[in-house]
Amino acid sequence: MTVIETARLRLREFTAEDAAFVLRLLNEPSFLRFIGDRGVRSLDDACRYIAEGPVAGYARFGHGLLRVERKSDGETVGMCGVLKREALPDPDLGFSFLPEHWSQGYAIESARGVLRHARGTLGLGRIVAITTNDNEPSIRLLGKLGFQFERMIRMGDEELRLFASEP
Repeated sequence: MTVIETARLRLREFTAEDAAFVLRLLNEPSFLRFIGDRGVRSLDDACRYIAEGPVAGYARFGHGLLRVERKSDGETVGMCGVLKREALPDPDLGFSFLPEHWSQGYAIESARGVLRHARGTLGLGRIVAITTNDNEPSIRLLGKLGFQFERMIRMGDEELRLFASEP
């Protein structure tokens, strides 16, 4: 089911059929470095991640990470969405794209669509985002989206930058 459409992209909810893509994305060196190891090593692990992450978020909160595909050829290029983490007081914007699709504007285009949907359709107010201290591409993207750095926070063993966007 398509949730959001932009000029070049279609964003829809994840299903178990997306397991191969999720397995690949979550094991990309950039994902492991900047987001973390989710322990997804097989298609079964990927199906479990989809069910316990995005699908559970859709059911519990009405939103979550979405699969991002190009309209022109249907190729899946990444994921983007608003999710609710127990460790954060507000919903947060998350995104990750396969390296071969970086620097093509897909992250900002999908994130703008997600934020419009979050505010307009879902009625969400304050939205936050977190990055590692050295994730310069994501920090720049958040700035272009109007997010402001607020403070450093600790999640688990990691010190992260917390950004926020008010309606």
